[in-house]
Amino acid sequence: MEGLRQDFPKDKIMQEIVIHEVGLRDGLQIEKQTVPTEQKIAWVNGLVRSGLDIIQLGSFVHPAKVPQMADTDQLFHHFNPGRENVIFSGLVLNEKGLERGMACGVEMFCMGVSASDTHSRKNTGMGTDEAVVQILAMAQKALTEGKKVQASVQSAFGCGFEGEIPRERVLAIVGKFLEGGIRAISLADTAGHAHPGMVEDLFSAIRELDHEVDLACHFHNTYGLGLANCCAALKAGVKYFESAFGGLGGCPFTKVAAGNVCTEDLVHSLQRMGLRLDVALDALIEVSRDVSRFLDRELPGFILKSGSLIRFSNQGAPNV
Repeated sequence: MEGLRQDFPKDKIMQEIVIHEVGLRDGLQIEKQTVPTEQKIAWVNGLVRSGLDIIQLGSFVHPAKVPQMADTDQLFHHFNPGRENVIFSGLVLNEKGLERGMACGVEMFCMGVSASDTHSRKNTGMGTDEAVVQILAMAQKALTEGKKVQASVQSAFGCGFEGEIPRERVLAIVGKFLEGGIRAISLADTAGHAHPGMVEDLFSAIRELDHEVDLACHFHNTYGLGLANCCAALKAGVKYFESAFGGLGGCPFTKVAAGNVCTEDLVHSLQRMGLRLDVALDALIEVSRDVSRFLDRELPGFILKSGSLIRFSNQGAPNV
C-alpha cells in the first residue's frame, strides 16, 4: 500500500480512479430469487447517493436465459434522462441487445469477447474470432451515435475450462479493439485466475500498445486475490475499477462462479490510502445491508461484517 503512495501523486490518482458499480448486473444475474424492479430502483438511488461514478443497470439478454435481467429496459427508461454526476451503463452481447439499448437511451455500452473459445461459445454461442467481428461492428454503431463504448476481454487471465490463456491471444484481441477505434479497454478475470504479477504485466503491455487508452479492470474473488489485483492494476495505470455491492456475482457460464470484488471493500481500501474520499462509504454499506436482508443471507463482502476503520472528524473529514 505504501508503494502506491510513493509511485503515484495522490491528487493524480484521486482524479483518475473511476468506480463502476456492476452489482445490478453481474451481482444479480446468478441469483435465483427475482428482485422486483421497485427494489432495484431503491438500490440504484442509494448507489447514486454514495457518489459512485458509473452504475450498470443491467444487461440486454434474453429473459429466459437470465430472468434477473428481464426488466433492464424498464430500468433505463425509469432513470432516463440520467442523473447528474453519474453514468448509467448497460451490457450488450449482440446486435439485438444493442438495438434495445439504443431504444431506451443507454449512455455507455459495455461489450466484450472471451479470450477462451470454450467460454465464448457457452456465453454467446460464438467462437472468439466470430465474436470479435461482431463486437467491432457493434462498437462502430454505438460510437457513431455518440455513445460511450467500453470493450472487454473476458477470461483474460485464465479460464476454468481451458486453463491458462496465452498472453499473446489477449493482446491480439486488444489490438483489434484499438484498431477499431475503441479507446476504453477492460480486462475481465472471469474465472478469478489472476494474480498481481499477471495483472501488472498484462495491463502494462496494453499501455505499451497505446499510451492514451483508458484501462479498466474487472476481478472476481474466486481465489481471494480480488483486492490485491486491484492494487496491482492501480500501479499499472488502470483508471476504471468494476465492483459489485456486497461482493455478489459470478458468470453463470464459467466453470466456478464466484463473486466480484466488493464495492464497499474496494472503497474502504482506497480511502485508507487517502483516495476517493468523496465516496460516501456509509451509503454503500447501507445498500449492501439492505441487499443482505432481501436475499436473507450473509454477503461475501468484509466491511459489511467487520465495519469500517475510517472515522470522521467533527468537521466531516475522514480520518484515514
